[in-house]
Parts: sequence; C-alpha cells; structure tokens
Amino acid sequence: MPQRQRVAALQAEGRPVFVNLTAAWCITCKVNEQLVIRTAPVQAAFAGRNIAYLKGDWTQGDAAIGSLLRAHGREGVPLYLLYPAGGGAPLVLPQVLTEGIVLRALDGAG
Repeated sequence: MPQRQRVAALQAEGRPVFVNLTAAWCITCKVNEQLVIRTAPVQAAFAGRNIAYLKGDWTQGDAAIGSLLRAHGREGVPLYLLYPAGGGAPLVLPQVLTEGIVLRALDGAG
C-alpha cells in the first residue's frame, strides 16, 4: 500500500501517525532515534496514545521519499511528520528533536 494511502487508512481508524524519514548515513537521524524516539517516555507515549509509527529509509534515494521530502520543503532527511487522528495535514517537527518537543506534539495529535 503506498505511503499516503497507508497514512490515510490509519488516520481513518482514529490513530495518529508518526512518520520518521531517515537514512543510514544521517547522523542527526541516528542521534534523534537514540536520544529521543527510542527512549522510554516517548515509546510509552506512542503506545499509550495508540500512535502508528512508520519509518521511511532514504538511504538509496527512494523517489517516493524524495517527493515527500520536497512536498514539505526539505531536500534531505531527517523529516518527522505527525499526522492527526481522523485526517488532516501533518505537523512538521524540527530536524533536531528533544523528548519535550516530541511529547508536546504527541499530546496534541490525539
């Protein structure tokens, strides 16, 4: 299922969707994943709010991911999108994350 259809289907189920666009060579991506996304508070917030987590790997320059990046004004990764439950446009999170930034965004996604 193409990414946009998958996001829309999850939103239609009433689930917020967190999209992490990353690449193996992206140092900022690795730091954000290790110090923020994989932490217990953020993982607990994902689980507690029934947030779907999707990860897109741009390591090989996938054209669909490149198109999504450009659609949100970016030429590269990381790109973090938080789609609200029920539909609607995503919140674009900053390229450098903190637990506080992510947790505040998740509080409003619901």
